[in-house]
Amino acid sequence: IPVRSSRLPLFCDAMPAPTQLFFPLIRNCEMGKIYSTACYCHHKHLCCLSPHLVHNHLRYAPQKKFATLCRPNENFSQFIHARSYVSTPQRFYLTPPQVNSILKANEYSFKVPEFDGKNVSSILGFDSNQLPANAPIEDRRSAATCLQTRGMLLGVFDGHAGCACAQAVSERLFYYIAVSLLPHETLLEIENAVESGRALLPILQWHKHPNDYFSKEASKLYFNSLRTYWQELIDLNTGETTDVKEALINAFKRLDNDISLEAQVGDPNSFLNYLVLRVAFSGATACVAHVDGVDLHIANTGDSRAMLGVQEEDGSWSAVALSYDHNAQNESEVARLKTEHPKVEEKSVVKQDRLLGLLMPFRAFGDVKFKWSIDLQKRVIESGPDQLNDNEYTKFIPPNYHTPPYLTAEPEVIYHKLRPQDKFLILATDGLWETMHRQDVVRIVGEYLTGVHHQQPIAVGGYKVTLGQMHGLLTERRARISSVFEDQNAATHLIRHAVGNNEFGTVDHERLSKMLSLPEELARMYRDDITIIVIQFNSHVVGAYQNEEF
Repeated sequence: IPVRSSRLPLFCDAMPAPTQLFFPLIRNCEMGKIYSTACYCHHKHLCCLSPHLVHNHLRYAPQKKFATLCRPNENFSQFIHARSYVSTPQRFYLTPPQVNSILKANEYSFKVPEFDGKNVSSILGFDSNQLPANAPIEDRRSAATCLQTRGMLLGVFDGHAGCACAQAVSERLFYYIAVSLLPHETLLEIENAVESGRALLPILQWHKHPNDYFSKEASKLYFNSLRTYWQELIDLNTGETTDVKEALINAFKRLDNDISLEAQVGDPNSFLNYLVLRVAFSGATACVAHVDGVDLHIANTGDSRAMLGVQEEDGSWSAVALSYDHNAQNESEVARLKTEHPKVEEKSVVKQDRLLGLLMPFRAFGDVKFKWSIDLQKRVIESGPDQLNDNEYTKFIPPNYHTPPYLTAEPEVIYHKLRPQDKFLILATDGLWETMHRQDVVRIVGEYLTGVHHQQPIAVGGYKVTLGQMHGLLTERRARISSVFEDQNAATHLIRHAVGNNEFGTVDHERLSKMLSLPEELARMYRDDITIIVIQFNSHVVGAYQNEEF
């Protein structure tokens, strides 16, 4: 068994649970491979690359200008070289209960009542979960029922350059959408209640995991901005029924505008002033679903995805994309960017598959460094708190920055009319899609929800496999099938596969254990934060809606 000196707590104290509880007992021969690439960075979004780090995992590309910001942590380096480990052929992994404890720490499930007093719901329920790679996690999730209108809202939010923007968007966006959908009479009723000091009509019923918190300190500021928005909607009343697509687009754009405005105006409270600036200078993508009966709208900004699970007549599963990534792999998105800026910027606006050579998503909330003029950025930073003024990242101006804004939060909205064969919807941040193909994602969830496992021939992918090894693979698959439903949450089951799948497409406990044991300094080098919501549809209700129309 490896022997560690008494200085180990210096290293472990910096680790949050569960990493501190399950710090990996890694063999001597593995330590050199892994820790030689480790680097402690004060600016993780501008982190130096390592041989083990996939470049695409970083939201911001590293810049030479920031090389001095990334330096090995002295205590960490001393720990590596000062430790003496006793080699042993025995391997140490997390036990299955320990693995389950980590995987299930953030899982949440909600069963939707079939009749809520107004409508029959087309949603049976949803499962959600998160697995951090960043510390703290930069992803967020939200789910709520609209109380003054119909339908449910569900969304995932992927933060970058910190979690502040994703946190703010996860708290606020659904209110902006709900207000955008309200009829004029209800808006007047809410405004009159505020004016007279009466209790407000509840707009949303939230479905939250205990870890999904709201910022109490900013609640008054956020409420005032929302109130200004509904007051403007009252003044602009056209008397027409609100279109869901239009409401979603207006809500996304208005919230991003408020985030920008709040940072420019500032706040007398020093804590709030720093908070609104952190929100504005960090960023977040968003993928939101609005489900009302058979009407499904997906509003997407960035590179999280919405994937529909469709069951074919033969029982097999098909994946139908209901969102498009807003990045360099989307040719129409690249073309949009180029047409919005002068021709002389054609070669610089998208460089090395990134916006201005820096940012991976081409649409996002916040990220005012890609939206504000240079003069406005300098003015806000100079008048802001010392923490902001001393931050090299916030003072950095992107290269070839001539005609802002280069970034928008306007979502791309896709409408889909649900059919009986549409069994579930998956909303997930890019941490999932980087590790698994969409067809595999849908198949795994479909088999989990139905309990029917369609066996695929074992593919060895060019590996030389002996008869004994093949027997082992088949035995392992049989054992896996017998315990495949140990997860009570579809999102947890999917994360288990995303992190633990081996080259043969099966969950390898050894691999899963190693991946979950990585210290926080290393976890981000192998994967991104993963956030998943799996929404299961009620096929009988969907079919009944369909029959009514005929």
